[in-house]
Amino acid sequence: MRFEAPLLRGTLIRRYKRFLTDVTLEDGRAVTAHCPNPGAMLGLTAPGSTVWLSPASNPARKLKFTWELIEADGTIVGINTGRPNALAEEAILAGRVPGLEGYARLRREVKYGRNSRIDILLEDDDRPPCYVEVKNVHFVREAGVAEFPDSVTARGAKHLDELADVVAAGGRGAMLYVVQRSDCRALRIAGDLDPAYAEAFARARAAGVEALAHGCKTGIDGIELAEPLIVDA
Repeated sequence: MRFEAPLLRGTLIRRYKRFLTDVTLEDGRAVTAHCPNPGAMLGLTAPGSTVWLSPASNPARKLKFTWELIEADGTIVGINTGRPNALAEEAILAGRVPGLEGYARLRREVKYGRNSRIDILLEDDDRPPCYVEVKNVHFVREAGVAEFPDSVTARGAKHLDELADVVAAGGRGAMLYVVQRSDCRALRIAGDLDPAYAEAFARARAAGVEALAHGCKTGIDGIELAEPLIVDA
């Protein structure tokens, strides 16, 4: 996935009210950008960090920029939670996600479960449908180990239980954790930050839900799903 337009480099001033961030661009302009990430963003909001913004394609939009990337821990990290679904779709269609290749059809945002929509539904006439829930990951405390979640997510736990129901009904259920950074070798569930999610993850795995994780090649020109990571719950 390539960015639609060249990103603008700047320096982070602050992130606040969850969806707002102030940035000083290289040309000296101070701008307020949309922060497309409602999570805690632990370790990714230090003032003075180098960040990259994408310009809005709609000239009527109030906020003219969107925060896309930040330099942290010596690497470039994608923070836009709207990107992983597209990254996953692109990689699955290209056959680059082991275990999810070869399906005849891919659909997005299909209703299922209890008033939910699955991120990706894979279908084929010769095998059960595969329901894929995609999660954005960027939190790191230990070098080389990504963690999810970085804050309490009751919605995430609900999705795990719904995938377990899919498996019980004869389908496939898979969690695909998209780690928007290239410096990780494994993914771990952060049970100390959200014990309920960790419990739901354990239940889902015991029920047959698959857990997949991939890092990303993340750069200022674009982001691409990279090699699989070890899932170490």
